[in-house]
Amino acid sequence: MPVGLVVMKWDERIGTEILAKYPEEIVITDKTLMQVYSTHEYSGESGMISLMVGSLNIASYYTGPEKGYYILMLLNLDDDPDAYEGGLADTARIILQNLEDEAFIKLVPSLFRRLSVYPTLNDEQRLAMTYQDEIKRMIINRLREEGVVSKSELMVWLKDRYKQGFVDLEGVLSELIKRELIKETSVKGMPSELIFLTNDILMLRVPPVKLLKDPGDKGLPAKLVSDYKMEIKKYFLNYRPSEQDNLRLIDNIINPQVYETLRLLRTAIVTKNDLEKLKKKGVDDIDEVLKMLWETQMIQVFQDDRNNEYYALLSDFYVDKIFPKYLMNVIKSEYEKKSKADQVLVEYLNILENTYINLKSAVKSKD
Repeated sequence: MPVGLVVMKWDERIGTEILAKYPEEIVITDKTLMQVYSTHEYSGESGMISLMVGSLNIASYYTGPEKGYYILMLLNLDDDPDAYEGGLADTARIILQNLEDEAFIKLVPSLFRRLSVYPTLNDEQRLAMTYQDEIKRMIINRLREEGVVSKSELMVWLKDRYKQGFVDLEGVLSELIKRELIKETSVKGMPSELIFLTNDILMLRVPPVKLLKDPGDKGLPAKLVSDYKMEIKKYFLNYRPSEQDNLRLIDNIINPQVYETLRLLRTAIVTKNDLEKLKKKGVDDIDEVLKMLWETQMIQVFQDDRNNEYYALLSDFYVDKIFPKYLMNVIKSEYEKKSKADQVLVEYLNILENTYINLKSAVKSKD
């Protein structure tokens, strides 16, 4: 379990300066901070390094010389620093977006809690977090239109489009490669490495099908079953998938307490007493969790004749990778317009073919 989070900056006059830390009682010496600074200076580039200093296991992320911030995750000796790399890059982005009036300082406790659970996130949570990241979403959206773009062109385009200024392209691409959403490779005759979209992300709300099959068997009184089915039907008659709605849902998906509650609600329709039992699993503030689920229209509350309340999923969510078949049309269009070199498009077809074969093999293995 991580020990703490430190935000540091280098000051030419006083040296290393701690801007924020959580918890407040953690102690880290100037000598240790200097070692972190020196290790980053050796490479001179933005990104993560890990080092052992005495009993401290440190994963540190440097935002680069333009901004000059260092985000240090203090870990136990048996923690794996590499497991936090993607989370640290995400944390750095949030901090740099909140520099004005030092607003990031108030965020440090919540950023530490969010980062602490990063290695334990499952596939749908990690994909949701990828979708939430504005830079990654911008890259995916552009690749949906073109399929492939050169790395150098992508960097120039992002700097022009992303006005907040901080773009760690290497870190972003590394995360997208880990999620198997893109492939980076070189093609003979091309001056820069190329970025190919290999999988897309599909995210949308879906009805709670397992609950709908037999709400009574899942805990809802018989008299309320028809009301429950009607509420779900009414909701989805008016539902239209949108990026804005997906981003609202993601706050629930990556919040550990809300997600733990969702796991229960996916299997049963429950009372408040049932929900209170989740405290044993770390859900400390069930009222706040229910408020978040209610405001995002994920739950509905039903009441029986004795005023007993039943909490049921109104809408669930689906997030997963999908094979982008639509890219066949994109490649055809690029070929006809001669907007991409033939060798690039041939390489892309080979990459997509391999991706599809691997996808089918993975499905067969699961079966």
